[in-house]
Amino acid sequence: MENPYLCPTCGTNRSRFNLIEQVVRPVKKDPISGEILENIPLTDPFQVSYHGEHYRVQCGVCGVIEPEERFIKTAQAQTTTP
Repeated sequence: MENPYLCPTCGTNRSRFNLIEQVVRPVKKDPISGEILENIPLTDPFQVSYHGEHYRVQCGVCGVIEPEERFIKTAQAQTTTP
């Protein structure tokens, strides 16, 4: 989070962003109704651990939501371009 960002879509925003935290909540659902039947502990040995991003970034100007790495790489590419 300490790297500069630049929106990869609008290419103008460098200062207004929303950080969207992704919180893992393992559940067991009824296959027919979709009702949540049970919350499964993160320590359950049969539960596959989440390997996704901890958060994503939304541009505060155009609204695009992307992985943080895209915003960082776009900022780096523009500062290295002559």
